Amino acid sequence: MSHFEVLVVGAGASGIGAAIRLRQAGVRDFAVLEKAAEIGGTWRDNTYPGCACDVPSALYSFSFAPNPEWTRAFAKQPEIRAYLRDTAEKYGVTEHLRFGAEVLRARWNADEHHWGLETTAGPMTARVLIAGTGPWHEPLIPDIPGLATFPGEVFHSSRWNHDYDLTGKRVAVVGTGASAVQFVPEIQPEVARLHLFQRTAQWVLPKPDHYVPKAERWLMRRFPRAQRALRRAEYAGMEALGIGFRHPWILRQVQRAGLLHLRATVRDPVLRKALTPDYTLGCKRLLMSNSYYPALTKSNVDVHATAVREVRGATVTGADGSSAEVDAIILGTGFHILDMPVADKVFDGAGRSLADHWKGSPRAYLGTTVTGFPNLFLLLGPSLGTGHTSAFMILEAQLAYTIDAVRRIRSRGWSAVDVLPRAQAAFNNEVQAALPGTVYNSGGCASYYLDENGRNSFSWPWSTARMRARIREFDPSEYKISSAPPGTRSPRRPGASPARHPSPQPW
Repeated sequence: MSHFEVLVVGAGASGIGAAIRLRQAGVRDFAVLEKAAEIGGTWRDNTYPGCACDVPSALYSFSFAPNPEWTRAFAKQPEIRAYLRDTAEKYGVTEHLRFGAEVLRARWNADEHHWGLETTAGPMTARVLIAGTGPWHEPLIPDIPGLATFPGEVFHSSRWNHDYDLTGKRVAVVGTGASAVQFVPEIQPEVARLHLFQRTAQWVLPKPDHYVPKAERWLMRRFPRAQRALRRAEYAGMEALGIGFRHPWILRQVQRAGLLHLRATVRDPVLRKALTPDYTLGCKRLLMSNSYYPALTKSNVDVHATAVREVRGATVTGADGSSAEVDAIILGTGFHILDMPVADKVFDGAGRSLADHWKGSPRAYLGTTVTGFPNLFLLLGPSLGTGHTSAFMILEAQLAYTIDAVRRIRSRGWSAVDVLPRAQAAFNNEVQAALPGTVYNSGGCASYYLDENGRNSFSWPWSTARMRARIREFDPSEYKISSAPPGTRSPRRPGASPARHPSPQPW
């Protein structure tokens, strides 16, 4: 049985960030459990053609680990994955990584005040559990009648089969979200025929992407202040756009750019009508591409403005009766965002799962801690998602809060911190009261922001500046604090030395 002061689940951006901040706080007795053989999280898994970030590169990184080497304004997947790997090495956290260690079950031990984990690497215990599994992890496979018996090749975009040659094939793409918008233009020139099944038209804005010249990268390396200035400028620009998410009338003006983009690239009025959304920009995830619309105008592409009804043999049939005989089906159908699989693996002291507590509507205090699950911290948790800025903004706010809690647990000899039900309820009521005025709830669409009960359990209805101010410092008054029960190990290791790594840079 391996015991740790802290266990972190997942070695994507969340897990790596948690590991770095733990070391900076002087914690050495921790491990990062990763079920795969490499770090990277969603940027390890998603290797589909054209995979890239839809947030400016300077923002898509830790503020304390800026990267002057981005070669594009919007970085592509290989560079982001390399950045995460290099950052982990730079800050000395690779020694804490345990690969091939999948968490099968985690349960709070109410008697001993620790978490007990069953993993593929053996049983483990930890005083504190940090879940960094993220919402863009498990692919969502739609329940389409006949899909399981399709005689050709089927794969999800996040599990791209690079061994399957698409050249000359007839391909059906199901879904038109962020992934499809990126990979459709890449595969269109290769395939004989591409059938795009579009349940809902998407707003697609022009993408201000460009190659970053070597001279500019040299400038960023030589003058770190220039890089910080660029980050601040891009943050300010995205936050200005974020005002529209809270005042939808602004986004209705911005969406004119989307209409102009559509009209300029799609001349066929029938196709253009099929591609025109009937809801307000921002109601679904904001998409950007300069090549998606042009790809759909090519002679080997058919856009089926319909959901898929069934697959019968090699034929994919839409809800409108249209059909296509294909050799391969690619699912661009997204992820289990709010029904995250980790909720079925984490249990309270009575043996009830997180999923059972949530009953389809995830709730947490400040998106981070959950009543009844002491010493558990969720990264990129519910009610923290935004439609306009970087996940790293959210992550760093949560890490500041989580590490502050860990620091207090260690220094004050606490054994358990459990958020009070009133605090969790008050926060979630406040969020739900603010959401109706945002485009997330009032934009007129059905999105992954809404859970199975129709409740928006994903979105943060305010600015990220307010998020950073709100989720900054652990407040013990909002928690039930327990002292170490008799016979348990001290949560603090004597003689722990502070980390000797760069401290976060201020904004």
